[in-house]
Amino acid sequence: MKSAVSRALVFAAAALAALAFAAPASAQLHVDVNQGVVQPLPIAIPDFLGGPVGAQIAGVVRADLNRSGLFKALDPKSFVDQIRDVNVPPNFANWRVINAQALVTASAANQPDGRLRVDFRLWDVFGENQMLGQQYSTTPENWRRIAHMISDAIYQRITGEKGYFDTRIVFISESGPATHRIKRLAIMDEDGANPQFLTNGSYLVLTPRFNPTAQMIAYMSYAENRPRVYLFDLETGRQEMLGNFPNMTFSPRFSPDGNKVVMSLEQGGNSDIYVMDLRTRSVSRLTADPAIDTSPSYSPDGTQITFESDRGGSQQVYVMNADGSNQHRISFGGGKNGTPVWSPRGDLIAFTKQDGGAFRICVMHPDGSGERVITDGWEDEGPTWAPNGRVLMFTRSERNGRGAQIWSVDITGRNEQRVLTPGAASDPAWSPLIQ
Repeated sequence: MKSAVSRALVFAAAALAALAFAAPASAQLHVDVNQGVVQPLPIAIPDFLGGPVGAQIAGVVRADLNRSGLFKALDPKSFVDQIRDVNVPPNFANWRVINAQALVTASAANQPDGRLRVDFRLWDVFGENQMLGQQYSTTPENWRRIAHMISDAIYQRITGEKGYFDTRIVFISESGPATHRIKRLAIMDEDGANPQFLTNGSYLVLTPRFNPTAQMIAYMSYAENRPRVYLFDLETGRQEMLGNFPNMTFSPRFSPDGNKVVMSLEQGGNSDIYVMDLRTRSVSRLTADPAIDTSPSYSPDGTQITFESDRGGSQQVYVMNADGSNQHRISFGGGKNGTPVWSPRGDLIAFTKQDGGAFRICVMHPDGSGERVITDGWEDEGPTWAPNGRVLMFTRSERNGRGAQIWSVDITGRNEQRVLTPGAASDPAWSPLIQ
């Protein structure tokens, strides 16, 4: 299993910005991600020098930045100039002709030790200076990860926010007829590439969630027909049941430091929220209400937990302190509200709203204010945050019977994208940035 899921380490060498021709970085070329409507920044990304692998890396970078909605990668057919040497400043006038505001130049080459080295530079076309220069080295088969790291570097330099392309998504792959649905734990890159199955489909799996290092997954499994929370180690492939509880455990999620797992435990037909310390395996009960309490999610600082409960007569979103104190409802915008997930930035909680026969993805502030609907599908549910808190993925089921699909949307709701998966897929969970 280790060879199937482990990732070779990519090294980012010293920045290349100290070369003699590199002027101070321009402060003018910037995309403000806090604006309600953003005009995508035109960026030229010619095929990287170095043959087919250079062209492949450039293609992934173009796709990453286009998908963000903040950039418009210009069609290479419009280019009136060619890059022949990344160590020579480009002819900026030739790139201004096609209205490129930013330009990426790069080269890829195999080294004597067998590793692949990629040197890339980001240029401000109108400011006529280099904004960024970096070098990466990895095994040749890991070229896609270099592409995602370059995309992240460009995104961060121009927006001031961290990127989210060098990440993975764990999800439930679905196949078979509705009467005998096979659900397997699966993992893929953020753009849907490199999908791999982690379980064989002999038992049902649900609600996978990453730990903060992206090396461990907590999920619910019906192995041996007993619904339990399990931990899956991506490096070793080892699976371990989390505690030997007599009744069903479900909806697990790691604490921000990775030392605890908060989850629901069912007893006597009622579910409450418990937390287990992974170091001592001690368990603490956080809620004790006769209603159903489930879907807990920590705030990024670990001091609070949001969860759903029907204690008020309908499914709604609540917040409590991490020790279970100060439990209070925050969703008052109508309908039923559940599956809350706290943003990594701490400023928003995403959740699923059921109203008028439809399911939508919504966001609101942790005090319940500023509620906004950001998707308009027929059945959208189960949001998960990108590590920069700017994008969400969710499950969308459509009326045409094609089964569940994974989609992404930015927090403005204006940039919806389908994430291609091999067959039906549901319940995505976004990893932190890969270390």
